[in-house]
Amino acid sequence: AAAEKQPTGAWRVFNGNELGAMFGAIALENYRAANPGVGMERVYMNCSTVSSKFLKSMAAKEGFHFEECITGFKWMANMALVKAAEGFTCLLGFEESIGYMYGMNVLDKDGISAGPILSAKAVRLYSEGSTLAQFLEGLYGRYGRHITNNSYYLCYQPEMFDRMFGEIRDGGYPKTVGKFKISTVRDLTVGFDNNYPDNKPRLPVCPGSHMITFTFENGCVVTLRTSGTEPKIKYYSEIVREAGNPATDEEMREELGELVSAVVEHLLQPAKFGLKPRPSE
Repeated sequence: AAAEKQPTGAWRVFNGNELGAMFGAIALENYRAANPGVGMERVYMNCSTVSSKFLKSMAAKEGFHFEECITGFKWMANMALVKAAEGFTCLLGFEESIGYMYGMNVLDKDGISAGPILSAKAVRLYSEGSTLAQFLEGLYGRYGRHITNNSYYLCYQPEMFDRMFGEIRDGGYPKTVGKFKISTVRDLTVGFDNNYPDNKPRLPVCPGSHMITFTFENGCVVTLRTSGTEPKIKYYSEIVREAGNPATDEEMREELGELVSAVVEHLLQPAKFGLKPRPSE
């Protein structure tokens, strides 16, 4: 975790996706400094499928490869090994729940190696009269603003999860959630993904847990996933606006919040399935 004292005196705590964006930019900056003139054809970064796709937006502009993985650093580390055997260099792997694999020295999440990287960048920024918050804002200006809204509900009756997801799948997946139209669905429990002509996902299928991702016509993405270790159903959501889009941070958060509320009302249905909201912190 990382926080920075702002000019107002308040502390800004960066979430896991914001840190992932900064680590991605730092990793690319450091790689280019150490390898002048080397192209991006054999460079890649990855993140878990429930994390922000900031690295994907960055890759589209900078020319390196991006991959998403099933949640868990074993997937990211294994992919790094596979890609290394193909001649690729992994600069970063991350999860939104504050886990970072910077480079390939430690093939697992490792805050001990990641912490000094961020600290060194902060020192350089401060010496230039800038801050991490300003650095992040500059990244959004170049690669597009990415805002996420993630949380969970508690449920101590596991059979309710089966009923809930069964209802979502029953008769075909929903076409809308409230006023929001769904464009594609990926279900890694049953092995369905209509992002592809053959309707088969490119990520591994995990029939032992529930995980469905909805992409909406407004560009938002929402993933519903049951925890493998806790009595929780988690939701992960993201809204992205390309660089130059006039939408403000406030407008984007409002739109994403409205979508999340619709997902909770129409898909999670807390009252029907006995879900308890995340406790206040």
